[in-house]
Amino acid sequence: MAKRIQFARTGGPEVLDIIDVTPAEPGAGEVRVRNQAVGLNFIDIYFRTGLYPAPSLPSGLGTEGAGEIEAVGEGVTHLEAGDRVAYAQGPLGAYAEQHVLPAEKVVALPASIDVETAAASMLKGLTVQYLLRQTCPLEGGETILWHAAAGGVGSIACQWAKSLGVKLIGTVSSPEKAALAERNGAWATIDYSREDVVERVRELTGGAMCDVVYDSVGKDTWETSLDCLKPRSLMVSFGNASGAVEGVNIGILNQKGSLFVTRPSLNGYADSRERLEWMAGELFEMLESGKVKVDISHRYPLAEAGKAQEALQGRKTTGSTILLP
Repeated sequence: MAKRIQFARTGGPEVLDIIDVTPAEPGAGEVRVRNQAVGLNFIDIYFRTGLYPAPSLPSGLGTEGAGEIEAVGEGVTHLEAGDRVAYAQGPLGAYAEQHVLPAEKVVALPASIDVETAAASMLKGLTVQYLLRQTCPLEGGETILWHAAAGGVGSIACQWAKSLGVKLIGTVSSPEKAALAERNGAWATIDYSREDVVERVRELTGGAMCDVVYDSVGKDTWETSLDCLKPRSLMVSFGNASGAVEGVNIGILNQKGSLFVTRPSLNGYADSRERLEWMAGELFEMLESGKVKVDISHRYPLAEAGKAQEALQGRKTTGSTILLP
């Protein structure tokens, strides 16, 4: 038997139960991973609350983890039992001691990267990779605004942007988070709890504003984000921490300067094994070179997944949080 977290109805952290299950055997093209660390991400909360519907209920939760291959299904040739691996996609169910998922969603870990670092950085790091290197390929010299710059994704983005020669302005909610973002390489920070974000961006850029805004907050920051852009520049909306952006009149993009907007996702970019391995390769290079360091600020036992999600949702965390089966 193996432990896993599941939920039979949507709602708050109280809907999460830890149960015993019989580990499934991997089918054709699948592998079974014994998780040694599991990543905690805001998208997990979206599924728990029903903002993103689970395929069926009861459902497992989580998509990110790292550990060791226990078994491989028919047709799997790039992985074998005993391999150290990590993943950030696939069916819900990573909040578990064992997880079965498609082999094409799993990558081998370099010997230099430990499983906790991998579980804390796969989804977040791959997200930063596609945002900075693909959604809008940055070449250096650009000025960008990044909301929630002290969080797990933001902490990686600050470091990666600095390595590219990009000026990242990060929004944060406290002086402590501002200091963290700046240590990670943010060019400047804005404490939105006491500063006007748009006016501060205008001051920092001498009125030029930003080439790209990266917004994982959603509803609460939509208008602010658009107002921080220079004409004909790009708004990247990649999350809904405050709720989904709804009821938008597309004409606002014209009114605010012929702006562009995109709503990307990891699955939209890492849509084949070849692309996933290329993206993971870039992430692993950043980790191995030391240009990106992952701050695992919080570790919780798997059974305390609900408590960990409460801390994340309440903006009580910085850096990355992992669950330990």
